[in-house]
Amino acid sequence: MKTDKKMAPVLSVDGNEAAARVAHKLSEVVAIYPITPASSMGELADQWSAAGEKNIWGEVPGIVELQSEGGAAGAVHGALQSGALTTTFTASQGLLLMLPNMFKIAGELTPTVFHIAARSVATHALSIFGDHSDIMAARATGFAMLGSNSVQEAQDMALVAHAATLASRVPFLHFFDGFRTSHEIQKILGLTDSQISAMIDPAWIAAHRKRRLTPDSPFIRGTAQNPDVFFQAREACNPYYLACPAIVEDMMDKFYEIVGRRYNLFEYLGDPEADRVMVMMGSGAEAAGEAVKALNAQGEKVGLLKVRLYRPFSAKHFLNALPATVKAIAVMDRTKEPGAQGEPLYTDIATTILEYASREDWHLAGIPKVVGGRYGLSSKAFTPAMAKAILDELKAPQPRNHFTIGIKDDVTHTSLAYDPSFSTENPETFRGLFYGLGSDGTVSANKNAIKIIGQETDQYAQGYFVYDSKKAGSVTVSHLRFGKDPITATYLVEKANFIAVHHHNFLEKFDLLENADPGAVFLLNSPVGAKDIWQQLPAPARRQIVAKKLKFYLIDAYEVAKQEGMGRRINTIMQTCFFAISGILPREEAIRHIKNAIKKTYGKKGEELIKKNFAVVDATLSHLKEVDYPLDGTNIGELPNPISPAAPEFVKDILGTIIAGKGDELPVSAMPVDGTFPSGTACWEKRNIAQDIPEWDPDVCIQCGKCVLVCPHGVIRATATEPAHFEGAPESFKYTKVRGRDWPEGTQYTLQIAPEDCTGCTLCVEVCPAKDKKEVGRKALNMVPQAPIREREKQNWEFFNQMPLSDRGLVNGSTAREVQFLEPLFEFSGACAGCGETPYIKLATQLFGDRMIVANATGCSSIYGGNLPTTPWTHNKEGRGPAWANSLFEDNAEFGLGFRMTLDQHEKQARNLLKRVGLDKGLVKALLDNPQKSEEDLNAQRERVEELKKALKSVKTAEAKDLLSLADNLVRKSVWIIGGDGWA
Repeated sequence: MKTDKKMAPVLSVDGNEAAARVAHKLSEVVAIYPITPASSMGELADQWSAAGEKNIWGEVPGIVELQSEGGAAGAVHGALQSGALTTTFTASQGLLLMLPNMFKIAGELTPTVFHIAARSVATHALSIFGDHSDIMAARATGFAMLGSNSVQEAQDMALVAHAATLASRVPFLHFFDGFRTSHEIQKILGLTDSQISAMIDPAWIAAHRKRRLTPDSPFIRGTAQNPDVFFQAREACNPYYLACPAIVEDMMDKFYEIVGRRYNLFEYLGDPEADRVMVMMGSGAEAAGEAVKALNAQGEKVGLLKVRLYRPFSAKHFLNALPATVKAIAVMDRTKEPGAQGEPLYTDIATTILEYASREDWHLAGIPKVVGGRYGLSSKAFTPAMAKAILDELKAPQPRNHFTIGIKDDVTHTSLAYDPSFSTENPETFRGLFYGLGSDGTVSANKNAIKIIGQETDQYAQGYFVYDSKKAGSVTVSHLRFGKDPITATYLVEKANFIAVHHHNFLEKFDLLENADPGAVFLLNSPVGAKDIWQQLPAPARRQIVAKKLKFYLIDAYEVAKQEGMGRRINTIMQTCFFAISGILPREEAIRHIKNAIKKTYGKKGEELIKKNFAVVDATLSHLKEVDYPLDGTNIGELPNPISPAAPEFVKDILGTIIAGKGDELPVSAMPVDGTFPSGTACWEKRNIAQDIPEWDPDVCIQCGKCVLVCPHGVIRATATEPAHFEGAPESFKYTKVRGRDWPEGTQYTLQIAPEDCTGCTLCVEVCPAKDKKEVGRKALNMVPQAPIREREKQNWEFFNQMPLSDRGLVNGSTAREVQFLEPLFEFSGACAGCGETPYIKLATQLFGDRMIVANATGCSSIYGGNLPTTPWTHNKEGRGPAWANSLFEDNAEFGLGFRMTLDQHEKQARNLLKRVGLDKGLVKALLDNPQKSEEDLNAQRERVEELKKALKSVKTAEAKDLLSLADNLVRKSVWIIGGDGWA
């Protein structure tokens, strides 16, 4: 009953939406809890139910959001036991929190599907990006595991999984790679309700409901069992798992009959007589498939075996899919299991070969060599060039085993070398790179462009978006491909024929044009006019433009947005520029599509808004200019080092490499073995992301301190000190007589802004109460363009930082006016511009930072507070400052409690030892009796502790050594618990 493909809607969606559409259609109850990168599946389901969208039985699924992933799993378990068709969505630690309920659900043979955007499990560090460590941690639960390699498969395998779980009673994990598939936008063929319904036998649903808990037919499930019967009962489920692979195969056959797309449990691609074969699952198989096709075309006998049903693992189906001629197999795992003989997929394949090679029904010509490798952890790129290197390695008489690819391992030397110039890209495919600023609309504009091209033309479209895991104000890179043939490239654009830089300052930090193809189109958003732009470009950019003969276009999108009343949103402007000059569509046709998209987006909000956006499109075209540039005489130079020469070596060599966008080049030996990094590094990274920054007018300022208090990034600082400390100040350095309480005679006040760290949020200007009586609208702080004053204010900032701080003992920390003089030990974070959380954290560090220990939940605050390359938690000149650590999302209270218990216990032990060691009684009494309630008390206690340490070094007893290790605990510490969304 194969259906007409014309019935299927053409969709431009990402993997999350593709899977969620099916899940919502086949569920009665959905229990959710958001976790990146799976969040949008639950959000979409919630949105659809809120809008009244119905499942295939004409009912609106019930959605419930729980307090954690563990809670969501518990709700799923309960809904299943009471007979509802139920699903959930999760990833990473969220999946691990569900494991206890998953063991129960599987043990009770309860059909369900959990949709997983596979993501790295936090180990030495948190990562929001994709690999298979989470799903591999769930192998023992008894859930079947069905993998998708692409956005199209994310939809199709979701349907197969829902059908197979009902038919088999085995619960399923349907997984696909986080970000690479979950957030990749592709043009796919959707499914109709009739196609989905045809896959589901009503008898399966009736059987599931019949097994429900009900007082109308009561029974007991979930008993406690003793050694006499538990083992036997555990083996009773075997027939269901033995039958499961055949059932999944039947569902795939049924899907083919209904929809017309063929899938298999293991799918072979390549030469039918291949002697070398790679085995993979997930999105990396798409890149490997491109390499295999290219190598086959060159006459090489190689192949790829894609794994779809990973659990239950069917040895028979795996072996039948292999060509009989295979002599060497490379099994690639996207995870690492430290201490194991090999990673999971490798051990399954090796076990299968070992077990079946001695059987009479062995059909392969020989016993192939089997080696394993690791790739792609935390979304590390996997390319056809890497796949080629792996297949080449299989030619060796003894190919390397337990290798890695895509990194440089100079510690244990596991890595394979590869030639990155090997490419399988179709030269006729449009390949675009778009560099935007977080929250500037670049990503949304590109998603809209994909939908326009994917929905309105016969071209295939792909979009993948690389986000810095810092918040707004960081670089986003959109990778777009368009072409007449299906696009299977599950890797980043490496050579682009269109490059758009949406923020001029990016060119000062990165060599963004090194990825441009010769003759590519280069679009730059810059406030510099066409006449002056050439001399304002960094030398490396000029060199690339000339050498590659790029077509150079310029627009001041922020000025257009300002003129047209669009604020700081430049998405429509840059999208218009892209369509106008990229050549993807004829210019007039492209503009027509953009305006149609505007009508669809804003149609319900009124004709005036539509006209306003149309005006933006027209204004953009009139402001877009092509730049004529000289073909010789360009300066040859390099980009400035992103890190100051004064920075510590680790910051310059390691963090500086990451800041420069070249972290992939760092070898294994460069990385801390346990995830420990120094604090106080954000001060070395100058992001220069603000178009406008505040400028201080000391004649208007009333020195209230509100701007210092409210600044989310700690870029506004104040001090009051004696005139001698202003000697040698730059000519432009501003200061004035201090106001307020009785300061020593002649004390001067200054307010300084860090120009390269400001995000331009304007909060300081908004909160400033001081108004210029001579000029309406002018305040003590006023926003001005950053570029013209950057160098001047940079020198002023450097001078300010070498000035002495106000004496903490003289500062009353209970008022905004006074607290402005306290040094913040949280500065220049990656939080969104105008963040409402970070001022509180900054204030806490001003008051207590030199004795803080922070237990931080995973979430927004852990990303702006603890995300590489640089981190905002810092220390004072004495080297003291907040000690910060992150555990999980939901356990920070318990994590912090552990801190408190340790500190209290160690203080108690230190005080007891102090009484027994036999030191100067006056020193001991002073240490024990100090109340530690004021700055003077704390400073005195620290001085005495140093005196104690010196004294203990001359005492050679075990107790003295023990006290020496605990002595710092005699100074009180403050434990802070910070939630994922910043509450403390």
